[in-house]
Amino acid sequence: MDKILFLIGEETHSLAKVLPVKKYKVRKIETVERAIPDVSEAAMMILDHGSRDSLKELLSSSKGIPKIIISREEKFTAISTKNHPLIYQLHKPNGKELLKTLKLAGEEKKLYDENRLLRERNSALEKEIRFFEDLSHCLTVEDGQTDVLLMLINKISQKTDADNCTIYLINTETGELAMEKTVGPLRSPGDWKDLSPPGEGIAGWVAREGKPVLIKSIYKDSRFSQKLDRHIRHKTKTLICMPIKSKSKILGVLELINKSGGREFTQGDFDAISRFIDYVAIVIERATLFEKMQELVITDDLTKLFNTRYMTRTIETEVLRSNRYHTSVSLIFMDIDYFKNVNDNYGHLVGSKVLVEMGQLLIRHLRELDIVARYGGDEFVVILPQTPPQRAVKTAERIRQTLEQHTFLKKEGYNLKLTASFGVASYPESAQSKEELIRFADEAMYKVKHRTRNGVYAIIGNGSV
Repeated sequence: MDKILFLIGEETHSLAKVLPVKKYKVRKIETVERAIPDVSEAAMMILDHGSRDSLKELLSSSKGIPKIIISREEKFTAISTKNHPLIYQLHKPNGKELLKTLKLAGEEKKLYDENRLLRERNSALEKEIRFFEDLSHCLTVEDGQTDVLLMLINKISQKTDADNCTIYLINTETGELAMEKTVGPLRSPGDWKDLSPPGEGIAGWVAREGKPVLIKSIYKDSRFSQKLDRHIRHKTKTLICMPIKSKSKILGVLELINKSGGREFTQGDFDAISRFIDYVAIVIERATLFEKMQELVITDDLTKLFNTRYMTRTIETEVLRSNRYHTSVSLIFMDIDYFKNVNDNYGHLVGSKVLVEMGQLLIRHLRELDIVARYGGDEFVVILPQTPPQRAVKTAERIRQTLEQHTFLKKEGYNLKLTASFGVASYPESAQSKEELIRFADEAMYKVKHRTRNGVYAIIGNGSV
């Protein structure tokens, strides 16, 4: 397509003789008013400074188009380029000067477009980051699988403008695909099961093959089953269906039906879902793990904190998540200093009350997503998901100061002052496995225990802090 150069105003028409005709297709226009309706077609403009009648409107509607404004007068009012970039003002230019300015305008136009594109990409990236932050927040919610899945598919629906978003899960016992949760006008009445048998339709095909699909015109696809559409008097037009996988194992299927305003789903929608489908898998994995944990005794009888069994499984989960999303997980081992003296001087009942109060104090001074476990005796472990080493050290130091300043069993009149020794390790910065993470944090804690007590020691990489 030819680049069109507008020559606006009769005074500029004679300049066509000196312009690079191979680079531009020249269009001569008598007045500014006549140029305004076609301004979007111009790649460059040269206009007479004297034609001011509609100049303001022209400038407003052509901000991204270079404009060379020529004046025949000795004195003329310069036009501010603050709100109108790519403006070049010349006074009676000769051919050489005009060509030089034309070349400069072309080069600066490229920079202008590149800068605009970078701003647009940056804006899109910021929106994407905010969206992923919202999804990450969903992962910290512990109100049950259904609630978290509902939050996730609501976010996905908003992101893609989908009319309906549904998650199907594979029953681990029967291997059948069953609707788990849906948002949008297509709610899940009880008789849907017979209308949408396991393995039938697009969702069934995706679950079997493990391949995602983007279908812009659904009725042209032989895999689509119209049984449900006919029953609920709905018309599916466009669809995205994607397998939910964990370690190559199919957990279920995510299906989006129709886009608001009658539009088709795009490759951009498909790519966006591909980027965060793993979040859905994590929620399902966590929910499955949670259900298994419910079958076990996962809390300490005395403090009601998590026990070592739950701690170990959670560390394993967080290490896997760290690998997948390139984040860090840190561990704090804590041992109460001279706790034996409490038991010897006041008895084991008082010692037990101290341990309970210690556990509650730790919970109050940590984030909701952090996990506190009683490791045994007077030792506690804090799991810090998505936490790099330096932040973990600061957290340990903050807890150390809090314990040092706290008075235990104040209401009972004992007014005990205690301190603790802390060890910190992080994956993958120092530890390379779940076992190393636990061992390094424990060893770091004992370094404090055997040296100064009431301190923090961290193993980071090959060194320490």
